[in-house]
Amino acid sequence: MSSPAPGAVRPAATVLLLRDGAEGPEVYLLRRTRGMPFAGGMSAYPGGGVDDRDGDTELAWVGPAPAEWAESLGGDERLARELVCAAVRETFEEAGVLLAGPAAGGGGTAGLVDDVSGEEWERERRALLAHELSLSELLARRDLALRADLLRPFAHWITPPGEGRRYDTRFFAALVPAGQEARDVSGEADEAVWTTPAAALTEHRAGTRPMLPPTIHTLEQLAAFPDAASALAGSPPAPLEPIMPTFAEEPGGRFAVLPDGTRIRMVLPLPA
Repeated sequence: MSSPAPGAVRPAATVLLLRDGAEGPEVYLLRRTRGMPFAGGMSAYPGGGVDDRDGDTELAWVGPAPAEWAESLGGDERLARELVCAAVRETFEEAGVLLAGPAAGGGGTAGLVDDVSGEEWERERRALLAHELSLSELLARRDLALRADLLRPFAHWITPPGEGRRYDTRFFAALVPAGQEARDVSGEADEAVWTTPAAALTEHRAGTRPMLPPTIHTLEQLAAFPDAASALAGSPPAPLEPIMPTFAEEPGGRFAVLPDGTRIRMVLPLPA
């Protein structure tokens, strides 16, 4: 995979994995290990940058076509394909959840893979993580199709100029498929939890769960929904409006300021 030029904005995808809990919708958060070049010590959703092979057109596909996704995500058809593929790939790499089903199903009636936890699946997941295998190759060898219909567009954030690493990130929402379990498998996290948005935000305000502004803001959006299905149904209408914050240093701390004036207080990870 090629490295972006210094200062370049890299396209990326991240997924809000959802399930229903006793107190409403729960979301899956990973706390990135300290020392990582980006967001070390911060809690975030599974996700990452677009891979060179995420645009493979040979990949079997169920659900809205890339052209439809392009309208929702803002961008051309190729970028839309890459972002949706990156969302599915990163979710499998970092959470062990695969949004795919039998390729022969076709249309909206395709089934789902209900268990991807065996040793053979794990070997393939590690090969995907090591860039020894592409998502299209993994799905083809198992006669599976990517289930684009399981994803919903949720948000679009762009890292502002001046930051060391910049990402143009589309956020997606998806339910964990029945029979699959999210698990900490990537090696890039030292904690993986299911939590309600309200609980995560309370921890953030207390200084015990540092998060970047996009995570904080999308958790605040999720907190308004009574269940996971409502969160998916309430995903913003297309196209997503990109959000690029600015930062303000004030006596009370550092704040991210959104285009609509919303202010998000930054909380840094505690020293190791």
